[in-house]
Order: sequence, then C-alpha cells, then structure tokens
Amino acid sequence: MDKGYRSSRDVIIQVPDLERALRFYGETLGLKVSQRFEGCTGFETGGFQLFVEQGKAPGPVFEFLVPDVAAAKRQLLAAGCQVVEEDEQLPRLYMRDPYGLTFNIGPSR
Repeated sequence: MDKGYRSSRDVIIQVPDLERALRFYGETLGLKVSQRFEGCTGFETGGFQLFVEQGKAPGPVFEFLVPDVAAAKRQLLAAGCQVVEEDEQLPRLYMRDPYGLTFNIGPSR
C-alpha cells in the first residue's frame, strides 16, 4: 500500500558556527550556493542539496514529502517516532524514528 512518502533531494544540517561552516562547504569543498534564506544556505552537491543553518546539531536531517503532514505525524507518533522540533511557520516537523534517524516531514509539492 502506497502511503505517499517520497524523499526529497534535501539534507539539512544545523551547525553552531554558521559562517565557518559556509566557508567550509563553499570554499574548501567548492560547492555552489543554490539557495539563500535568512539563516540558511543551500549548496548543490550533485546528488542532493545540502542546507546549512545555525542551530544545535541533531545530525543530518533527511526530508520526506507527504500529501498530508498532520496525518503523517499521527501515523509516525503511533509507530513510535518522536517529535524533535516543530515550527509551523517554516514549516518544519523534525521526527526521530525508533532507530535514530531524524527526518523532516514536509508537504508534497
């Protein structure tokens, strides 16, 4: 049964020193900036888009896109996942599965 979960190409990391991390990914690795938002910069890597933002480091965060974020949240909580961070303004819903993987649930585009 298809539940509609599809990965995006986005991987998000949060770093304590944003400027230092941006220099590393942009200058040291030579990745091209693909998007800029306030407090968040995206780099094109070829296989995925790496977003770097200021914050505590929950580890790499992958993204799954779903038709109904609220329904997915209920399903995932019932399956033993935990909410790590939630902000409807962004929108952001970071979940951690029972095996330690942290991922964002976003609306299908």
